[in-house]
Amino acid sequence: MDTRLGSEVTEARSETAIETPGARVDMKLEVVVIPVSDVDRAKRFYDGLGWRLDADFAAGDDFRVIQFTPPGSGCSVIFGKNVTAAAPGSAQGLYLIVADIEAAHDELLGRGVEISEVFHDAGDVHNGTDEPYLFGRLRVSGPDPDHRSYRSYASFRDPDGNGWLFQEVTARLPGRVEADDTTFTSSGELATALRRAASAHGEHEKRIGKNDANWPDWYAEYIVREQAGRELPT
Repeated sequence: MDTRLGSEVTEARSETAIETPGARVDMKLEVVVIPVSDVDRAKRFYDGLGWRLDADFAAGDDFRVIQFTPPGSGCSVIFGKNVTAAAPGSAQGLYLIVADIEAAHDELLGRGVEISEVFHDAGDVHNGTDEPYLFGRLRVSGPDPDHRSYRSYASFRDPDGNGWLFQEVTARLPGRVEADDTTFTSSGELATALRRAASAHGEHEKRIGKNDANWPDWYAEYIVREQAGRELPT
């Protein structure tokens, strides 16, 4: 084996790294394109989800673009006429992150949207006849029995067959959130975090054998650590 090649590659990488500007440029994903066949039908569907209509713009008979934003989302979806060459229904595995999978599931049912039951993954199984999603292709009925973050789902489709997944995330993996940033996009999301903190604090009081008068600070520390993916207080 010629080690000179590895040395040359390392040197090239070092030179590239030195030449790369030090300032990081923020890159915010803000738009996902959804391919649809019937623009007005798609508009009625996404409006029926309760998403915010941001734009419906047309330029003559050859171009039209519609933009919707899911509640609490920093990213929007667009669709329309001559917006994409992708085949209608070809967008799959579109993730909608929610703090309470049962509540999200029930809301769509209440809006008359056909949605799967809540399910969880079957471990690292990557074959089967179920629809594909992040953790494999075999779905097990019901939410994750241990209520682990990232592990409970529900799926639905728009009229063209574009596939959406609700995924319940209650605690981010380490490194997924800036350590000093704690944000909530709605009062409902904050309320869900407070309920989790209250439940954990109840266990904390059982362990110490008395009421904890300093519960506001404990709640705050729990919520900040949970969202940042850090070790939780006990």
